[in-house]
This record gives sequence, structure tokens and C-alpha cells, in this order.
Amino acid sequence: MRVFVTGATGFIGEAIVRELSAAGHQVLGLVRSDTSAAALARLGGEAHRGELTDPGSLTAGARACDGVIHTAFIHDFSAYAAACETDRRAVEVLAGALEGSGKPFVSTSGTALLAPGRIGKEEDTPAPGSAAGLRAAAEAIVLGAARRGVRSSVVRLPPSVHGPGDHGFVPALIDLARRTGLSAFVSDGANRWPAVHRLDAARLFRLALENAPPGTCLHGVAEEGVTLRALAEGIGKGLGVPVRALGADEARTHFDWLASFVALDNPTSSTRTRDALGWRPQGPDLLTDLRENGYFS
Repeated sequence: MRVFVTGATGFIGEAIVRELSAAGHQVLGLVRSDTSAAALARLGGEAHRGELTDPGSLTAGARACDGVIHTAFIHDFSAYAAACETDRRAVEVLAGALEGSGKPFVSTSGTALLAPGRIGKEEDTPAPGSAAGLRAAAEAIVLGAARRGVRSSVVRLPPSVHGPGDHGFVPALIDLARRTGLSAFVSDGANRWPAVHRLDAARLFRLALENAPPGTCLHGVAEEGVTLRALAEGIGKGLGVPVRALGADEARTHFDWLASFVALDNPTSSTRTRDALGWRPQGPDLLTDLRENGYFS
């Protein structure tokens, strides 16, 4: 297939481009700059100029290809609601461009939008009123496109998609611990984050593109839940700094914008995803990756 990929030069998107190319697919990637176009060319992809806020470029890219994978997202947590609205509009445009075509459309969501404190499953709907749940509107549009002649699916990714080049929550926690001289967790640190290696996530996106039935929700989760205490201890050992529990008030000050994420209890299952697509994660687990693959360089 010729596949239109948004976010093609991002942390996850780059791995998806490599995965697609290795499987014999061709990639048309959405890019905004000459630098991104050159990076995509080095990966073997073709550049398509545009951006998430340009409906014309999204429509043209989608209609020029046999399928779409949407991974681009504006990771500005100081304007998270606006980023979610940009994503919702982009998804609406992409779904509309594919309407009636029967083409695959794989979009990205997050496990963090599920109800906390219990094991989330693929059939679960987003928790109402949650901050993470702002992405739920885009997820609903993608899954609803199955009723409009699109072979649509959603891959929910965990808070930690890890591997070389990671610039997500775990590196942010490492940077905070390095600056403050303390690796901390909240309360007893028993709350859990699911995790997946980015190469395993990329493989799931390809499998979804090739085989996911219309209206499918998938969980890109290799580890059901890593406790935040274990993660903090791994960071403390890697940096040689003390590890300490913080109360809720102290944690809000210490973690700042990360506070709500560090307190998240988001254990998540991927049993149905594995059974449906034969997906078997093969990469290292989060704590092994943290210890062995350059996170403290």
C-alpha cells in the first residue's frame, strides 16, 4: 500500500515509517519544513507539505494514498485543550476524505483517557470529565467512520512509549530528578503506568493498517502496569540521587505540570489486541530500557 502518515518524523512516526517500508509499503509523510522533508527522505519516504491545521493538505494526502496512519499531535500541555481540538478537527478531515472508500484509517489515542484504578480494556469507553478524556472526541470520530465506509481503527498508546530517542514523560522525570537532586513518587507509589517499546508500537500500527476490522479499538500495551515507585527507584539509581515519597501537596509543587501524570493509576490490558492481530511485543521492558539504553547519557 501507499500510506499517508502524519507525524512521520516524530518519535513513533519514524519507527512506523521504517516498519512500513520493511514490509513493502510506500510512505507519503506530512511535513512542515525542509528539515522534516530531508529526514523523511533518509527514511525512504516521500514528503507531502502541509500541517494539521490545513484541511486541504490533509485531504489531498489521504486521497492520494491507499490508507492513512495518523500519529501527529501537538504536545503542548500548557494548551492541551487546544491541541485536542486541533487533533479532533484533523481526524474529522481525514475521516471525511476517506468516506466510502473502504480504505484503512489508523489513528492514535491514549490509555490515560480510561477510568483510573482498574484494568482498562479495549472495549472500555473514555472516562467522562477527565483531562485526558479531551481526546475522546477524536477517538469517537475515528471509530464512527466505520459506519461511513472507512476501515477505521484506533491505537491507544500508554503514557510511556519508550526506546532510544524518547522525549516523553520518562525523560521529563529524569530531567526533573537531575535538576532537583531527588527522584520522587506520590504517596506509596503503587499507582501504575502501562508501557510499550516504540518498535512494538510501530508493528501494531502496521498490523492495524493491514488487518484491523472496521471500528476496532486496540491497545498498544506491552506491560500492563509499572509502578511509579519502581520507575522513581530506577531513575534514582541511574542518576545516583535519593528516592523519596511525597505527599499530595508537596508533589504538586515538586512535579508542576507533571503532577497529574505522576499520580495516574492506569493499568491497561492488551489481551484482545494480541488475540485479534497476533501482536506479540518483543522489545525490552521499561525498566530494562531505562537501565541499559542511554536514558541517563
